[in-house]
Amino acid sequence: MMRQYELVERVTAYDPNADEALLNRAYVYAMKAHGAQLRASGDPYFSHPLEVAAILTELKLDDATIVAALLHDTIEDTDTTRAEIDRLFGPEIGALVDGLTKIKKLDLVTRRAEQAENLRKLMLAISQDVRVLLVKLADRLHNMRTIEHVPPNKRQRIAEETMDIYAPLAGRMGIQWMRDELEDLAFRTLQPEAHKTVSERLEALQESSARVVSEIESVLTRKLAERGVTATVQGRLKKPYSVWRKMDRKRISFEQLSDILGFRVVVPTISDCYRALEVVHTSWPLVPGRFKDYISTPKQNDYRSIHTTVIGPQHQRVEMQIRTKEMHEIAEFGIAAHNLYKDGVSLNGHKPDALESNAYQWLRRLVELLHEGDTPEEFLEHTKLELFQDQVFCFTPKGRLIALPRGATAIDFAYAVHTGVGNAAVGCKINGRAEPVISELHNGDEVEIITAEGATPSAAWESVAITGKARSAIRRAARDAIRSQYAGLGRQIMIRACERSERKYSDERFEPMIQRLGQSSLLDTLAAIGRGEIRSDDAMHAMFPDFREERKKNQPVAAREEGSGWFGLRKAMGMRFRVPGRKEASSAVPIRGIKGDLPVRFAEGGAVPGDRIVGIAMPGEGITIYPIHSPRLKEFDDQPDRWLDVRWEIDGETQRDRFPATIIVRAINEPGTLAGITQVIGENDANIDAIQMINRSGDFTDMRFDLEVWDLKHLLTVISLIKALKVVNTVERLNV
Repeated sequence: MMRQYELVERVTAYDPNADEALLNRAYVYAMKAHGAQLRASGDPYFSHPLEVAAILTELKLDDATIVAALLHDTIEDTDTTRAEIDRLFGPEIGALVDGLTKIKKLDLVTRRAEQAENLRKLMLAISQDVRVLLVKLADRLHNMRTIEHVPPNKRQRIAEETMDIYAPLAGRMGIQWMRDELEDLAFRTLQPEAHKTVSERLEALQESSARVVSEIESVLTRKLAERGVTATVQGRLKKPYSVWRKMDRKRISFEQLSDILGFRVVVPTISDCYRALEVVHTSWPLVPGRFKDYISTPKQNDYRSIHTTVIGPQHQRVEMQIRTKEMHEIAEFGIAAHNLYKDGVSLNGHKPDALESNAYQWLRRLVELLHEGDTPEEFLEHTKLELFQDQVFCFTPKGRLIALPRGATAIDFAYAVHTGVGNAAVGCKINGRAEPVISELHNGDEVEIITAEGATPSAAWESVAITGKARSAIRRAARDAIRSQYAGLGRQIMIRACERSERKYSDERFEPMIQRLGQSSLLDTLAAIGRGEIRSDDAMHAMFPDFREERKKNQPVAAREEGSGWFGLRKAMGMRFRVPGRKEASSAVPIRGIKGDLPVRFAEGGAVPGDRIVGIAMPGEGITIYPIHSPRLKEFDDQPDRWLDVRWEIDGETQRDRFPATIIVRAINEPGTLAGITQVIGENDANIDAIQMINRSGDFTDMRFDLEVWDLKHLLTVISLIKALKVVNTVERLNV
C-alpha cells in the first residue's frame, strides 16, 4: 500500500504548488474513517481509495481531485457526513465527494431501469463538475483490477457494465490507455478462453515480427532525420479485445487480419506530421482507402492524428499513426490534458477554453438529453448508441462540418443541424442529387435537407435513425402528435357536451378550470378527456357548477332511468352490435354515449373492452367503433362532426360476450407450429374465428388469426403466451 509521503511526492512532481497539508489531512482522515473495514480480497478497505488516487496522479489531476478520490467512499460507507467534509476540506471537495456518493452501483441485466436511472444520476453529477467522471473512471479501473476477489455472479455484471458503459465512456473522454485496460480486464472476465487464445497468438506474432518492427523503426527514423524531422518511432501490436472485436465484426480468422502491427510516429510540429506522411508514402506502397486525416477533422473526443496503412517488409500490412507530442498527450490523457478540471469547471458554467474540447461539448449535449423528457431507459439507449459509434464527416451547403456516427442517415444529419430542421424534413439532396432521407451518409457528403412547413416526422424514422438525438426527437414528436390527436378529440367531446346542455364551449372559458381537474395546461386537459382519463361530465361541472342539476332537469325520463344519460345498447337503443364475420351476440353489448336508433359495428381488426374507443358516424351505414390507436382515424381528422364519444359500460361479472381482435404471428416453418399456437389460444379460453396464411417464405410464415377474447387483458395474455413459444418470432395486434 502506498505511503502518505509517496502520494504527496507523486502530486508535487507535476504540480509543485499543490497543497501538501490538504493531501496529508485527507490521507489520515480517510484511513481513520475506514478503520478496520476490509475489501473482498482481505486487504484494508483504505487501500482502494488510495489506489484510485494513485491512478488519478497518472492523469496529473489537481490536489482537490486527489483528495476527493481519497474521500470518495467516506460518506457512503462510514459515519462521515457531507457537512463534516465541507467543514474540514471545503465545499468544493465536499461537492465532489457528494456527487460521487449519489452514484449508486449500476445493476446491469437484472434491473435495467435502475441502471438507466443511475446513469442519469452520473451524468447530472458530471454536469456540476467533470472531475466526478474522472474519479468514477479511476474507481472502476481499480475495481476491475481486483475483480477476481468478487463473487462470480457479481463479477459478470460488473464486467458487462464496464464493457457497456465505462470503457467506451473513457474512450469518449479521450483517455485511451484507460479504455484499453478497462476493455482488456472486462474481456478477460467475460470471455476468458477467447482472451487467452488471442493473447497467446499476439505474443507469438510479436516474437515472429520482432525483426520487421526493428527494421521499420530504424529505416523510418533514419529517413525522417535525413529530412530534418526529429521523430520517435515505436512499433506496437493491437490490444486483445480490439483484435477480437474486429474478428467478430468481420467474421474472419486471426490469420485474415491484415493490420495487427502498427507504428506510432511522434514529431514536434503539425507541418512535420505531413512531412513524415510523405516519407512513409514514398518508402512503402499505400493501401488504398486506408488513409484518414484526423488532424484536419478531429474526432469527437479531441483525438488528432494521421492514419495510413502501407505494405511493409515481408508484404505485411502496417498501420502508421503520425502525430505531434501534444496530440499524443491528448490521445492518452484525453479531457484531463485540457486542464478543464481546474477551478471546478462544470458543463453548465464552463470557462472559455473549455470550448476547445469536443469531448467536453459531447458531454454537455448528452446532459441536455436529460432535460428533453426521455425516460431513463431511453436515455440509456441513446447514451450507448452515442458511445459505441465511429464517425463520418459531412457538410451543409454552407460548408458547416457535421460529425455523425458511422452508418448515420440524412435523418440523423437533419437533427444534428437542429431539431426543428429534423422535425420539418421531407427530403434531402446528397451531393446535389435528390435522395431518400433514409439514405446512409459517407465521409465528405454534402447534405441539403428539404423542409416543409407543418411537416411532422414519421414514427418509422425512429428505427432508421441511429443517433440518440434523432431518436429522442422523433419519439418526442410522435408523442406530441398523439397528444394533439387526443386533444382534438377531447375538444370535440367538450363541444358536443356543451351543445347537449345548450351552452357554448370556448378554450378561454375552459382554461381557468384546468387546475381543478389536476392538469397543468389546456392541451394536457383536453388530451386527458380524449383518452378517457377525465369524464366529460366532470369537465362540464368544472366549467358550469350547475351542470349536473340542469342536465338532469332537462333529460327525458327514460334516459334518467337508464343511468343519468349513459345508454346501454339493449335497453336504451333496443339493438345489438353486429360484427362482420361473427354470429349475433346472445345479449346486447352495453356502450355509453350513443343515442338514437343507429346500427353499430366494429371496424376491421376489432376493439375489445379496455381499449379506448371512439365512434365514427358513417352516413347511411350507422356508427363504426374504432380503437383510439387505429391509423384509420386519420381519415376523419378534418371531419370532427362525425366523431362520437363512446365508452364501454360492461359488468365483468355478468359479461357473456367475446369481442373481435386480430393478431399477426410470424413463426418458423416446421411441423407442429400451427398446432402449438392454436393449442395456446384454446387453452387460454380464446376462440378462433378464422386463420389465414398471409405470407410464406423459406423459413417463416406470417399467419393472421381472427380471435374472440373477453377484454384487453385477456388478449394481451394470449399474445404474451404465444410469443413465449420457441417457434414464434413475433406477435403483433393488427391495427387497421
